[in-house]
Amino acid sequence: MTRPAFPGATSISALAVYDGVAPDGLAGGAPHLHTVSAEAYLVVAGHGRLHTIDGAGTFAERPLAPGDLVWFAPGVIHRAVNDGGLAVRVIMQNAGLPEAGDAVMTFPDDVLADPGRYADAAELPGPDASDVDRLAAAHARRDLAVEGYLALFGDAAEDGGAVDRGRLARLHARAAALVRPRVPEWRDRWRDGAVAAALETGERLDALDAGRDAGMGAAGVAEASGAPDFGMCGRLRRYDTTRLDPTGGDR
Repeated sequence: MTRPAFPGATSISALAVYDGVAPDGLAGGAPHLHTVSAEAYLVVAGHGRLHTIDGAGTFAERPLAPGDLVWFAPGVIHRAVNDGGLAVRVIMQNAGLPEAGDAVMTFPDDVLADPGRYADAAELPGPDASDVDRLAAAHARRDLAVEGYLALFGDAAEDGGAVDRGRLARLHARAAALVRPRVPEWRDRWRDGAVAAALETGERLDALDAGRDAGMGAAGVAEASGAPDFGMCGRLRRYDTTRLDPTGGDR
């Protein structure tokens, strides 16, 4: 028997936002966007801010405190700023896609234009490296993303001015080009995950409408654990919410 799908075919992780300070004086994570998956933050501890740039180029800053819930569409550039002990639960649409690379950090344009340079800049040392070395690499990666993020504002960056729409459009184009080779594999993950979950709901509704058991007789329970890691925004614990078959493989 396969274990039940996580609600909505989403994924969840625990995030402790980095408290190291970037070159612009703000502590926190690497600005980035997701190309096809929406994301939500549920704040569970500490305080901070969420910086966003939407698809139209509008910049916004939202305070974050325990109990706050904010979510944003694919394509929104976001940066978590840690003002003290900021910890969130991250809920991602399309479980499996974000983990398969559906994120593009806001590196400078010359890095985004070269897939090889982008991959080198995004990569962290493997799990065999020390936590000190991995954290230092995560901070260096964050700092490079902040450099490109600030460049989106052009000469107005220090004055909190408007985003340069031409630069933003170029970043969107670079992001699309970077992830395009992954699309066939992502499509398979989407069909086996979010699409399958939606179709299953329809099948249950059809069964109820016909007066049949909607699958309650085969209902099961699942749980997941996650290993700590270094993410784009902070120390991350991802939980495996993929559905597994009895032999332990992906469905």
